[in-house]
Amino acid sequence: MKFLLRPSRVTRPAGSAPEAARGGSPAVLGAALLGFFLICLDALIVTVALPGIGRSLGGGVSGLQWVVDGYTLVFAALMLSAGTLSDRIGARRAYGGGLVAFALASATCGLAPSLGVLVAARLVQGGAAAVMMPTSLALVRQGFPDQAKRARAIAVWTVGGAVAVAAGPVLGGALTASLGWRWIFFVNLPADLLALALLARVPASGRLSSRLDAAGQVTAMVTMGALTYGVIEGGAGGFGRPSVVASLLVAAAAAAAFLAAQAKGAHPMLPLPLFRSRVVAVSLVVGFMLNAAYYGGVFVFSLYLQQERGQTALHAGLLFIPMTALVAVVNLASAKLAELFGPRVPMVAGQLVGTAGLLALLTVGAHTGVWSVAALMVPVGLGGALAVPALTALLLDAVPGDRAGTASAVLNTGRQAGGAIAVAAFGALLSGADTFLTGMRWSMSLAAAGLLLTAGATLTLPRGGRRAAKT
Repeated sequence: MKFLLRPSRVTRPAGSAPEAARGGSPAVLGAALLGFFLICLDALIVTVALPGIGRSLGGGVSGLQWVVDGYTLVFAALMLSAGTLSDRIGARRAYGGGLVAFALASATCGLAPSLGVLVAARLVQGGAAAVMMPTSLALVRQGFPDQAKRARAIAVWTVGGAVAVAAGPVLGGALTASLGWRWIFFVNLPADLLALALLARVPASGRLSSRLDAAGQVTAMVTMGALTYGVIEGGAGGFGRPSVVASLLVAAAAAAAFLAAQAKGAHPMLPLPLFRSRVVAVSLVVGFMLNAAYYGGVFVFSLYLQQERGQTALHAGLLFIPMTALVAVVNLASAKLAELFGPRVPMVAGQLVGTAGLLALLTVGAHTGVWSVAALMVPVGLGGALAVPALTALLLDAVPGDRAGTASAVLNTGRQAGGAIAVAAFGALLSGADTFLTGMRWSMSLAAAGLLLTAGATLTLPRGGRRAAKT
């Protein structure tokens, strides 16, 4: 099925054509890569520092969940509007604003005197990341118009996230153990400044006559916030409490209002005709489950290693190395497999590998060797690394180039929502179960079932190379 939205009028800045003719530049890719590095680093570096943050600022499991979900919640809820902002004011300008806001929020996190201030600063960080994610991909899309070069550029772009995924737990553990947890936020500042320096060498981006969807943005924020609150607080104190029931009802009403606003609004931030494309619809559910399995798993096993097994933050970070060390290599292999066999092959293979890893983690007990646990986590990381680059390239190839910001925002909204909801749901299972191990096994079982279902959905995509994805 062809993509059903017509391209909008684009205002092209002077100097952009020569850049396109060259097929992109190191400055474009370097600036985009560093931003993706920061986004992924802050999603993971905080996990192994959670016990240290709890000892320093107080708060139980539910409070620590908000340190993680405060970031991913706003990230997911604002990303659709951020994609429209990218299209409207230009990817380079929006990306630069996101980098500045991210740096300021990181400094505030590091200086936070209380858990409330830390969570508030994490909300701002998530908002900045929401702007940076779609704009970084839009810069790559605009800077590499050739499909083959763009696929290779996206594969390199994913290396930024892969390095962050590999470094996050280890760096977080090392900084927490040596300098204190506050340095997991201060470490963002040098990379942020370097990204801004590279961005200054990137030509101005084209603009679209897009309009922000205020009704859609408000209802999206209320939906995500109320749902996350309901799941976290329900797990901590019971789902029958009036505040939890009210929160979940508000989430349902806001979701209905959001869909109505998108269907009837003159300028919806989530164009519903997108979902008439099977490629787009399947890409979203796959992205959701991949992040749910990965980030939910990292959250659960960070707590398991430190609270149940008595590992230090540094040792817990080191135990994540086997899962993350090969991610960058597998990212590049995914792009090659997609080029040879089409994106469906690495996508299905990645989801099945991840499912196998989650099922293997069901065997973990109270006395399983910690390095055996580390080895069992490897397939979960490799599965995502195999699937995500092919998934991203597939979606971007299925939409017109001038809608790259909106399309990448839709995909990454789904992915971040998956991570946020998984942390909330798995935390609720941990809090509500008789033992930590019982909650952990329920969490891994649900994640495995979800990945198996989305692997089946991926099989409905057309066979063949990337060109087949557009039909």
